[in-house]
Amino acid sequence: MLLPIVAIAIGLALLVWSSDRFVDGASAIAFNLGLSPLIIGLTIVGFGTSAPEMLVSSFAAINGNPGLGIGNAVGSNIANIALILGVTAFFVPIALSSKILRLELPLLLASMFLGLAVILDGYLSRVDGIVLFLTLVLVLGWLVRDALINKPGDVLVEEIYEEIPTKMPLGTAILWFLVGLLVLVASARLLVWGAVEIATLLGVSDLVIGLTIVAIGTSLPELAASLASARKGESDMAVGNVIGSNLFNILGVMALPGMIRPDAIPTEVLTRDYPLMLLLSIGLFFLVYLFGPRGRKMSRVEGSVLTSIFVVYQLLLYYSMVPTHL
Repeated sequence: MLLPIVAIAIGLALLVWSSDRFVDGASAIAFNLGLSPLIIGLTIVGFGTSAPEMLVSSFAAINGNPGLGIGNAVGSNIANIALILGVTAFFVPIALSSKILRLELPLLLASMFLGLAVILDGYLSRVDGIVLFLTLVLVLGWLVRDALINKPGDVLVEEIYEEIPTKMPLGTAILWFLVGLLVLVASARLLVWGAVEIATLLGVSDLVIGLTIVAIGTSLPELAASLASARKGESDMAVGNVIGSNLFNILGVMALPGMIRPDAIPTEVLTRDYPLMLLLSIGLFFLVYLFGPRGRKMSRVEGSVLTSIFVVYQLLLYYSMVPTHL
């Protein structure tokens, strides 16, 4: 038991560290090559921050544990809204003013209903995975085009620009990109091995491990980034990180198990996990889309409610697996 626990701890630590190096390197390369900060923020940064989940999902599917990848995708989305935004709003009330966010949220909801549609038959096929991944490409293209044409002065654009390492030389950027990518791959493989071993030893499904240990662990970078952004007064960036990550998770991370190793969807995903993810997303939609234009903030009370929902959900997952290993 000790070795898998150590593997998970080291894997998560390296995953967080290498994800930051990978994103900084990729962003600096793109900036040095003349790409717009907005394009970098909406595509490269979005992809980079979801790279840990994508790699974990890919290796889990390759190893014959697609439930781990699906649990990681759905569990990360639940953690992003209930844990990350909940904790962030509890410490620093979050302003909701960006017009880009109010475009992204309907796209996120539409993507989640699409994800639900393709798994309602209880099976994630290769065609389902391809449909989800192609939708991600189309959504990113639409977001970039709309932002460049209609919202060049949006507050989120300014916050994105401040986060890009604009002074990093091209050579240094390439070095960090390669180092980050290599360590990402190695740490993802280590994390998947440890997670599967823990699931086997405890006699629980890899889905539950994906929804708990792996989902929370891979969401920790977003929690740190959101807290830092909110404290600097860049609360739109905090919400943008969550929405962007959730888009990549549902259309990219969940697509990978289908494309790599099609398999049945665990019943619990359809009856417990996906509905909660959808309800949390709808709640976030109303907070941002209806109250944001009126200058309203996500308050500490709402942050406490979201955090409480996450704690109750984790307790539910724990008690659902207790009888299997007592």
